[in-house]
Amino acid sequence: MRALAWAFMAGGLLLSQAAEAETRLTLKAAASGSAYYVMTVQLSEAIRTETKGAVVPTVEESQGSVQNVKEAIRRPGAYLFTSPPALVASARTGKKPFEGEAGYETIQGLFTLPAITMHWVVRADAGVAGFADLAGKRFVAGGRGTFTQRQSDAVFRMLGIADKVNVVDVELNAAVNAMRNRQIDGFATGGSYPAPNLQELAVAMPIRLLGLEAAQIEQIRQEDPSATDLVIPAGTYKGVDTPTRTIALPVGAYATQKMDEATAHAIVKAFWERKAELTKQNPWWGGVTAEQNALLGVPLHPGAARYYREAGIAIPAAR
Repeated sequence: MRALAWAFMAGGLLLSQAAEAETRLTLKAAASGSAYYVMTVQLSEAIRTETKGAVVPTVEESQGSVQNVKEAIRRPGAYLFTSPPALVASARTGKKPFEGEAGYETIQGLFTLPAITMHWVVRADAGVAGFADLAGKRFVAGGRGTFTQRQSDAVFRMLGIADKVNVVDVELNAAVNAMRNRQIDGFATGGSYPAPNLQELAVAMPIRLLGLEAAQIEQIRQEDPSATDLVIPAGTYKGVDTPTRTIALPVGAYATQKMDEATAHAIVKAFWERKAELTKQNPWWGGVTAEQNALLGVPLHPGAARYYREAGIAIPAAR
């Protein structure tokens, strides 16, 4: 009996030590069904596999980058989130929507992700051939409080239609069904193409993508130099048979100083060691390079920097 008791105690100790050895990581990206949610699920599996279960990731749905950044200063250490660098910069300098909030200077970079591709999609029968035709139409500019919504609002102001569009205030994950049910005429979504929710929608009903002109893109770039010109190829979505000119914006994976160095090192190593496999799963990963770390706009996390030094990859100057 005594030997059996000792065996149970030893087994319990081993289980306890194993549990303590695990690091539970929360990944926060976007609404379910979006491209970035799919990416984050793929990334979480890569981390789990490469670390052999030492890091246990959990993916949480998010209403967008603004929520991700705001939660960064409140979450415990093992928190990875995605955001455009421009939004992180706004948080660090106390600009809208982060006025009066502190702690964002603790945000540090890990690596970049596939860029946001802005999609402005409408029903093919909505009578909308261009942005000017959105006047009087029911349109979801993006998830409430998201970077996509802010970007759409900025484009509408620039094009002089901000006060003419009937902007519907619903969450982005409800926009697809709202459009199927003809409750809205269109919506904006940001994510690398092809966006899974748009692929599904295009099969269910005819859609049209709204494109920008070269002069309009240049005007956007004057306000946000990180924006780049991008063309969504014809045939990316069923029934959209012409190329669509739009804008793309960089996206980063971030942590804070509360994440320990070993965890950050393990996450970054897992990403780069598994990047080729990720690219086989979905080509959007292929465009990510280590040189893009300069776009993150914040210092690298010490654990990330250690990995890049070990791999012989140049580290961008701290900002």
